[in-house]
Amino acid sequence: MDIIRFPECNVVYAENQPEYRPLPALKMEDGEIVTCWKLSIGERLKILFSGRIWLNVLTFNKPLQPLLMSVNKPFKDIT
Repeated sequence: MDIIRFPECNVVYAENQPEYRPLPALKMEDGEIVTCWKLSIGERLKILFSGRIWLNVLTFNKPLQPLLMSVNKPFKDIT
């Protein structure tokens, strides 16, 4: 699975942290963070047949924040 930089990105998390992959994102005024990911052909086939996606979250023993996974773009295109 690859992280996708999209035109609306305005921040990159972990940009200078070699232990993590840089995470381009759109950070909105209300604190919502949006990232975009692209699946490989093999991953797409696996999802097609299993119907499952796994999400791992590193909380470092802090409270878990609400999460939402979607196949729909969660904001309007900038024109």
